[in-house]
Formats: sequence, C-alpha cells, structure tokens
Amino acid sequence: MSDYQYCPRCATPLTERSDAAHEGGRVRQACPDETCGYVHWNNPLPVVAAIVEYEGKILLARNAAWPEGMFALITGFLENGETPEEGIAREVLEETALHAESVELIGVYEFIRKNELIIAYHVKAHGTVTLSPELLEYRLVEPANLRPWRAGTGQALGEWMRRRGLPFEFVERPGQ
Repeated sequence: MSDYQYCPRCATPLTERSDAAHEGGRVRQACPDETCGYVHWNNPLPVVAAIVEYEGKILLARNAAWPEGMFALITGFLENGETPEEGIAREVLEETALHAESVELIGVYEFIRKNELIIAYHVKAHGTVTLSPELLEYRLVEPANLRPWRAGTGQALGEWMRRRGLPFEFVERPGQ
C-alpha cells in the first residue's frame, strides 16, 4: 500500500477497499465519501534509463545518496508532455551535460520493489561530461567489464550486453 492517509481531493481519511468487479479484487485506498470518488491506484511510475555510450565506453554515475563504489545507469522520471525518447535525452543532458546523438530502445522492464516501469535506451552521446549536483562521480567502463545486477536497469544492461555477444554474470546489486 502507499503512504497516503488522507484523500488529496477532500482530506477525508482514506479507507481500504476491494471491488472485484472494478478493480480485479485488488485492495486499494479510496475515499469513503461517494461524492468525492477518489481512488489511489498506485500504478507503477515510468522511469527512463540510459546506457550512455561515450567515447566507446559506458558512463556509469554515483548518486550523492549512494555508498562509495556504487555506480549505475543514468535514470530519471518522465516529465509531462514528453516522449520517453525526449525524456532520456533530457535526463542525460541534465545529469551529465552530454548531448544524445542517437537513442535506441532496448526494452521495458519491471522494477516491482520500487513500483516502477523502466524504459531503457542505448544512448550514444557527445560533449564534455559535467555532472549535476545530484551525482558525485562517474566512471567510463569498457562494455565487456560491465556487471549488471539482477533487477530493474540491470536487466536492461544484461540484454544490451547479450545482443552484442558480450559475456556477463549478474551481481546481487549495483557496485558489487
């Protein structure tokens, strides 16, 4: 369930309900005020992710909130009114100052633990790397040396490596 306690429309305390006819039997938080009708669907959020190819290597970055040694792909949430392709090009530019030359879909992957749906791309980029304040450092990794993890963006990275004939083994989490 979500962290919502009150209806965002009318401030009535939310209750849990299950309606097999309309909601497939799933338990959802809903406003008990029938004139309001608010239901918190708690749908997965679309997240875009980029395997950024820069100067023949893959750019991995470390978020300021992560432990030392943990690096991952460039990711971000879609903005209202943009396509996933526009969104990932924007995220790469915002987070690394690199410009996308090409954006190629790898696939769509569930990330159930975070209630996200990852739309992953291979982005060839150019420019000079300048990290946003949310990123502390980056690494440029030879594609054959990448170590994808078993969930979320790691599934996309593994698929990208498989398509290129690169051997890989999944690790338990990023940075291992």
